Amino acid sequence: MKKVIKLTVNGMEKELLVDVHSTLLDVLREDLGLKGTKKGCNQGECGACTVLIDGNPVPSCSLLAVKADGKDVLTIEGVAEAGKLHAIQEVFNEKGAIQCGFCTPGMILVTKKLLDDNPNPDEQEIKEAIAGNICRCTGYAQIIEAIMALAGRKQVR
Repeated sequence: MKKVIKLTVNGMEKELLVDVHSTLLDVLREDLGLKGTKKGCNQGECGACTVLIDGNPVPSCSLLAVKADGKDVLTIEGVAEAGKLHAIQEVFNEKGAIQCGFCTPGMILVTKKLLDDNPNPDEQEIKEAIAGNICRCTGYAQIIEAIMALAGRKQVR
């Protein structure tokens, strides 16, 4: 069974005919070609598929696309503006917080939410914000260092 849904994805309105059993992750990757959102555990536990829905981090693998109807969805492809990396992306690169890159899209999106809500988080707040995102490469040190480097900057957004 299929249903028409309307989403705003990375600032662009989309109208899609989707299978009612399709996850948002599959619609983003397969129907819209947005491959930056990763399929990790496919159970909503690892954070690799994290997107921002109406500004809040959500594991897109555990959300049916039809439940996102009418919502604003931000993926990693929508973080950069006018072809220029976002400050979060730049600092993650500079600090070596993107080793294999599999967790990076989700980490960047939860970091964006954290810094949008609290531009100057302490280390404990950073650890709590990224707790739902598993990184198998960095040991989290470089990720925390990157976010700490961003904390307090005036123009992170």
